[in-house]
Amino acid sequence: MPIGHAPLEAKAPDAGNIHWQRFSVSFEYPVAFSREIFSPDNPLLADAISRREQGKAHRCLIFIDAGVAATWPNLDSQIKTYFSVHAERMALVTSPVVVSGGEAVKNHLGEIQGMLDEIRCHGVDRHAYVIAIGGGAVLDAVGMAAAIGHRGVRLIRLPTTVLSQNDSGVGVKNAVNFQGLKNFIGTFAPPWAVLNDFDFLATLARRDRISGISEAVKVALIRDAAFFDWLESHADQLAVFDPRAEETMIRRSAELHMRQIAQGGDPFELGSSRPLDYGHWAAHKLEALTHHAVSHGEAVAIGIALDARYSVLAGLLPPGAEWRIVWLLRRLGMSLFHEQLLEIDDDGRPAILNGLREFQEHLGGELTVTLLGGIGQGVDVHTIDEHLVVEAIQWLREEAQRDAAA
Repeated sequence: MPIGHAPLEAKAPDAGNIHWQRFSVSFEYPVAFSREIFSPDNPLLADAISRREQGKAHRCLIFIDAGVAATWPNLDSQIKTYFSVHAERMALVTSPVVVSGGEAVKNHLGEIQGMLDEIRCHGVDRHAYVIAIGGGAVLDAVGMAAAIGHRGVRLIRLPTTVLSQNDSGVGVKNAVNFQGLKNFIGTFAPPWAVLNDFDFLATLARRDRISGISEAVKVALIRDAAFFDWLESHADQLAVFDPRAEETMIRRSAELHMRQIAQGGDPFELGSSRPLDYGHWAAHKLEALTHHAVSHGEAVAIGIALDARYSVLAGLLPPGAEWRIVWLLRRLGMSLFHEQLLEIDDDGRPAILNGLREFQEHLGGELTVTLLGGIGQGVDVHTIDEHLVVEAIQWLREEAQRDAAA
């Protein structure tokens, strides 16, 4: 304390000097399902672009997943024809820009910088549109660039995979990876519109088309037992991509994800609970441990099975219910074990368990993991018994070995 100065007395805050700012912001955006979105006589995209301001040609910058561009070589010309037909309402600022597909687009910040360069160079402002065509990773990355350019330009998503149509495409999150951490850099930014074209699914690899169903299984398990029953009864049709079954699955899954986001009480994840991430604490870590050789949908299927067995071991889920879950996932054609689950870290612990710490750090607050109290009933817990996790992993391993020997 300085010599000659009396000690300062702590003063209670004066309530009269505290001014509370309160306001609410309403978000709304259409989620549509269609076919042949770029057919000139399909007005869906043009209507979405002009839904607020009429009588002008809105400027649009389009990014296309490299995998989609390669599979649909005529897509560029179809887009340009569509814009020509609807020129009174929309205009391309440049030819569609092809970006890396898959997790690669999320692993390098240079990809985001490249997108921001396109937004800047072509004068895309907050009344113009960025349109993302691709799988979930591309939607995440393009959405991230759109959200930070000018503090947010309008984003229209055109999901092209099962997983992005039934889950990630309808949400409000955008993110990329950083130094091996899944979705470390990101934003909450609701899109302007989500337009799903079922035709894109026809050219997906079987592996990707099947693994995308895992998110439908997940949301059924935590929120809708009747939907889980439907998935069970239609597993054979889903496994061979029967169009009616596949479209019903995607629509219902998207509806349940939308309901949770809108009515779950925490759309921007200000709390510690993330029910839509059931099975994901292990899935995200498994993706990283395999350097993304295991896709997100495949990892989620394994995470679902792992947490179902753990829920039984922890006394939350009635014994036998995990077999229904495993049967469904296997019937759909998903693998439920990977050797990387057995990797030991430098401290002698299963490396997969580090996913719990990273899961908690991602949100902050106390650890909150959604498990199962029944089919269609998610329950939050705040502690995880690592010994039971190891036991659940061994169970998955033994079941995989029995399945391989059968």
